[in-house]
Amino acid sequence: MNTILEEIGRIGIVPVIKIDDAEKAVPLAKALLAGGIPCVELTFRTAQGEEAIRRIAAAMPEMLVGAGTVLTPDQVDRAIDAGAKFIVSPGFNPRVVSRCVERKIPVTPGCSTPSDVEQAIEFGLEVVKFFPAEQAGGIDYIKAISAPYPNMRFMPTGGINAGNIAKYMSFDKVLACGGSWMATADLINAGDFEKITALSQEAVLNLLGLSVARIGLGHIAIGTNSVRRALAFLERSGMVFDYEGAKKDPNGNVSAIYLKEAVPGFTVQLIQKK
Repeated sequence: MNTILEEIGRIGIVPVIKIDDAEKAVPLAKALLAGGIPCVELTFRTAQGEEAIRRIAAAMPEMLVGAGTVLTPDQVDRAIDAGAKFIVSPGFNPRVVSRCVERKIPVTPGCSTPSDVEQAIEFGLEVVKFFPAEQAGGIDYIKAISAPYPNMRFMPTGGINAGNIAKYMSFDKVLACGGSWMATADLINAGDFEKITALSQEAVLNLLGLSVARIGLGHIAIGTNSVRRALAFLERSGMVFDYEGAKKDPNGNVSAIYLKEAVPGFTVQLIQKK
């Protein structure tokens, strides 16, 4: 899989942002990053989207910035020139997808039928946006539509929120979820970046589902919905893990791993919830 898409999968959440004032772009990105989400999709739904991408890409290279609601090949070119690292579109437009493939930038076009998915496969795509997710049938529909396509991954967007993101992410064919609840237009326009950080932290914690699984003599096991995503999040926070002693599942994914430096009096292990 493309390295950008792999990184999106490790993050698990893609904030989908409609921004009206490019001056607020960098403070917004800083608020998301402080909340544990180093990724943002700025839509072309406003005249400020392109400039917002340009400012974040220039000021915050640690932020994975993409362009959303891309409807034409010209917008693809403008997004790439502004610094976008990935493209998202609401539907499947062969001209848009073709330009992205030509420009070698990952694209996740909106798909909600088997015919859409098969068009994506024809273009060599591995990930599609499932939109509008809740209105089109939610996680049960994704499970049904994905069955004939073992190598396709989905990024559901539309109706995703803090209460249902963990349900979507529990399905292994969901790469990440897109949503705007942690950074609504009202919050951005009001400059309430502290609230955006708090909602981003809540979203990450709901996604990871971190909880104490068991405590023994000198040992604490922390359960998580996804060891892979929890590792990415905790390592960005500066924690170091012992990969040499990690346990793996039959697919080669880490299922249990120890923190390299123990908490005084305890060893700490991160384990996959069953």
